[in-house]
Amino acid sequence: MLQPLLKVQQQCRIVAMMQQNGILKVANVGDCGLRVIRKGQVMFTTCPQEHYFDCPYQLSSEATTQTYLDAVVSTVGLVEGDVIVMGSDGLFDNVYDREIVSTIGSNNDVTEAAKALARLARDHSMDYGFDSPYSSEARTKGIDVPDWKKLLGMRLTGGKVDDITVVVGKAVKLAV
Repeated sequence: MLQPLLKVQQQCRIVAMMQQNGILKVANVGDCGLRVIRKGQVMFTTCPQEHYFDCPYQLSSEATTQTYLDAVVSTVGLVEGDVIVMGSDGLFDNVYDREIVSTIGSNNDVTEAAKALARLARDHSMDYGFDSPYSSEARTKGIDVPDWKKLLGMRLTGGKVDDITVVVGKAVKLAV
C-alpha cells in the first residue's frame, strides 16, 4: 500500500510515496526538489526540469504547457534514519545542500528542521551579498553584472525572493 508523503501545491509539483518495503517513489515536474540525507551526506537528489535557466516546467490545464506525463519518476531505497527534505525552488535556489545537511544535523526534530530551513531560505533570499545557488547558476549561464561593474570587481550575487515551502521527514521502522 502506498502512502503519500508530500504533495507541494505550487507551480511545480512533486509527490513522494513511501512503500512498505522501504522504497520511496518520487514524481516531479518543474523545479521543486527532494533530497535524501543519510549519515550527514546527500545520497539522492532530484533534478529540476527547465526549458532554459529560470523557466521551469509548470503544470497547467493549457495545451501549451506540461502535464503529469512530463514528470520524472525516481525510486530510492530508504533505510531507518534517512531524512527526506522536500521543498519548492524557494528553498533550493537559496540554500546549498551543505547548509541543508548542516541544518538537519543540528535539529533532531523534523518540524524544527523544516522551520529552520525555511528561515534560512528566507534570510538568504533577501541578502543581496549572499552568493546563493541561484546567483551562482545564473553566472554559469552567462547572466551577470554589466562589464563595467566586473572591472570594479563586482559580480552577480544575492538570493532569489520566492515562495518557500519546506517539509522534512525521517524514515523510521514501524512496529508490526
